[in-house]
Amino acid sequence: MDQKTPDPAQLDPEATGKTVCARCGITAAGGTPPTWTCSMENGSRRYFCDDCARANLRAIEGRLDSSWW
Repeated sequence: MDQKTPDPAQLDPEATGKTVCARCGITAAGGTPPTWTCSMENGSRRYFCDDCARANLRAIEGRLDSSWW
């Protein structure tokens, strides 16, 4: 994977007030947009922007962890 995964503390929108895409690092202020995808991996939530989710839809539906894509 070429992109750096953000620190898990950055991924919790309730703690920070913003949501960070776990794949590309783009930030959405003001909560999680309704078009973003949430995945539970290793006991923590990961959020993915609509572009990253769309690009990896088959892996997400196949319930593969993001480390596989």
